[in-house]
Amino acid sequence: MDKQIELLGRKVAVSLSMAAVTALAQRDKPLVAEMELYFSCLIRKKVRFRENLEGELVYVTDQLSVRFRPVMTAVCGADYEGDEPPLTDFPIKKAESFVPHWLKIDFKKGQWRGEFGF
Repeated sequence: MDKQIELLGRKVAVSLSMAAVTALAQRDKPLVAEMELYFSCLIRKKVRFRENLEGELVYVTDQLSVRFRPVMTAVCGADYEGDEPPLTDFPIKKAESFVPHWLKIDFKKGQWRGEFGF
């Protein structure tokens, strides 16, 4: 399933695999695909799948919404425990300039998978 949405004034092509469409139809609660652009020493792109997320959401279907979130580390160095430091929103000017052009979502082996690009 292919659909085009508007996010922060930019068009984003969203592509759902047949497995993703089937898995969404079986859900009791809507799912949010959060496109996270991580600014630190390097830039990382990651799609996080969440439920009950607040903020600016754009609905792709009644069971799937999307949002874009630029983030940065909340602390630097070894001041944190775990695999990843805590994140905080990145106060980026003209966030619409960084909105991805496409998002692909799949469901494999019981896990949501996503990727996005420019």
